[in-house]
Amino acid sequence: MLGSRVRTSFPLLMPLRQLGTATVRTGVASKESELMPATLAFQDPRAFQVKTPGELLRALGVFRLCSFPLLVNNCGTLMSIARRLLGKRGFSMFLRPTVYAQFVAGEDETEISQSMEKMSLLGLRPMLAVPIEEDLGESTGEKRYEDNMEAMLECVRMSHSNAWSKDPMMQLKITALLSPELCVKLTTLMAQQAYDLNLLVRAMDGESISFPGLDDNDNAHLLCGLRRLDKIAKASVDKVRVLVDAEYTYMNPALSLVTMVMMKKFNTDGAWIWNTYQCYLKESSSLIREAIDLSKKEGFCLGVKLVRGAYMDKERKLAEKEGRQSPIHNCWEDANDSYNGSLNTMLEVISEQPERYRIIVATHNEESVRLSAQRMEELGIDKEDGSVCFGQLLGMCDHVSLTLAKEGYAIYKSVPYGSVDDTLPYLVRRAQENRTVLQGIRKERDLLRQELRRRFRQKLGMATA
Repeated sequence: MLGSRVRTSFPLLMPLRQLGTATVRTGVASKESELMPATLAFQDPRAFQVKTPGELLRALGVFRLCSFPLLVNNCGTLMSIARRLLGKRGFSMFLRPTVYAQFVAGEDETEISQSMEKMSLLGLRPMLAVPIEEDLGESTGEKRYEDNMEAMLECVRMSHSNAWSKDPMMQLKITALLSPELCVKLTTLMAQQAYDLNLLVRAMDGESISFPGLDDNDNAHLLCGLRRLDKIAKASVDKVRVLVDAEYTYMNPALSLVTMVMMKKFNTDGAWIWNTYQCYLKESSSLIREAIDLSKKEGFCLGVKLVRGAYMDKERKLAEKEGRQSPIHNCWEDANDSYNGSLNTMLEVISEQPERYRIIVATHNEESVRLSAQRMEELGIDKEDGSVCFGQLLGMCDHVSLTLAKEGYAIYKSVPYGSVDDTLPYLVRRAQENRTVLQGIRKERDLLRQELRRRFRQKLGMATA
């Protein structure tokens, strides 16, 4: 039963240079790599042929800036200073054609539609994300959560009403609808008692439930939050797959509890609500197995978003403060083995019941992508039926995304949207939590340069012909 264990320690995370979301092991290629499909070499600069010269130059310039640790580590402060010096309008004019254009789809539905239509022509599918950032001490009351719910419902509508993808997805942060403080409190209570999924389903259905351990205010807020989630899930079933984000270790158990409640209610005939599993956690493999067992026991379909993990900066600071035993794998190789092991576990159950289980392999790590493709072939999983798909961030790792799309795999790009002010906190966090990716994308920069040189030589040849 969920709630039988709780993860609340904040131990010291290993250095980022050892554990990154897209670090590639150096040296001699592994035996798995030698067996990978040759078509997924991710070495062909022609993957960028679909991009305009301006897009190539922009990507090259942004990635070059992101290769400097000083800039990435202090990007939040630097952007705040730039905003004060340039003013709101000047800062927006500076950011829009550069970092914003690289990583954000647009501000209004017209801009978003243009970006999504272009992605669709490239064989890429959108996973829209409302960039809402909220943590402890930032809660602003029920009206803010109601406004966030309306934004999520609008995201459902946009994802479904446009012909961008035959199987659209969107991301959802539970702390945009339920206060982080309450999620932490629920996580603590779950260490002492198990919460019955049926009880929370009844609360979602509108029944007035009193939850053990909560005072009247917290109880009322939980009921409101569950009903907000219920509205979003009802709007998305049979239309859009909703992928719930994992967050910090001190609230993840509560987030998983609420997500499993949504799965029990809405995933009866298909995986419409998905949960995220962070494989840099030592217990991630056991959490995956527990989720599979619970889905069988409760009779719901299971959707899994598999990531290596983020939020490393704050986790590290909390770990240093608390001095607790680390929940994080001791080295990158262990985290990589955890990711690939959990991936294999899911692929095996998918091969047996593709209608009951789904996974998105959300990674920039080429080895894990190749391993997925190899195991899919070995297990006879159809790459076109949607039970296994891949995901990367918009504006990053395009040589992997475009190659996968070319080979017929279902590939999604995580697509934030909104104004410069709305997306700035999201962009800062993504930059800082993916600094290892950003500082290590030398291969992508090399491929971009090769494509630019190819076009230059082609134009030069045409001019001299």
